[in-house]
Amino acid sequence: MGKPFLKKILVAINGTHSSVLAAMYGIILAKQYQLKMKVVFVVDTATIKYLINFKFLVSDEKDAYKNDLKKDGQNYLDYVVNLARTKGVKIEPELREGSVSSEVITAADDFGSDLILVGGHNDPGSYIQGNQTKKSSAVTVRNEIVNYAHCPVLVVHKQDVEELFKIS
Repeated sequence: MGKPFLKKILVAINGTHSSVLAAMYGIILAKQYQLKMKVVFVVDTATIKYLINFKFLVSDEKDAYKNDLKKDGQNYLDYVVNLARTKGVKIEPELREGSVSSEVITAADDFGSDLILVGGHNDPGSYIQGNQTKKSSAVTVRNEIVNYAHCPVLVVHKQDVEELFKIS
């Protein structure tokens, strides 16, 4: 038998339900195939700069806002680490700052990831064919990761991930 196809996976989380589902799916994969797993949350400082430049956020609020985002990110990372612990899987959490897509790709490269997992869209009814819908920043970031990552990217759309996680 040849070398394992996958050895390391990276999951990008952003606090959405779909990103937590991607983390659960990653934990299932890591457990079943004995993979090393890293989970990363990126504090979007690029957007903070944009908000300041266009006066949506005043400079005095920047540090407090950034610290709140760091706390939130750490809470999400801790949550996913605890989920993994319930399945006997040890994962490496990382909190980063910068442009989300760039930081996720860099984290995957630094980790030597063979696969990146990101959350898919939870509400299939929100995309109406033929109508232009406003893209959320999460969708834009996901598309940038899919298009520019140096390894394959799996967009997790499975609705029954929570059930699979319970029985795994």
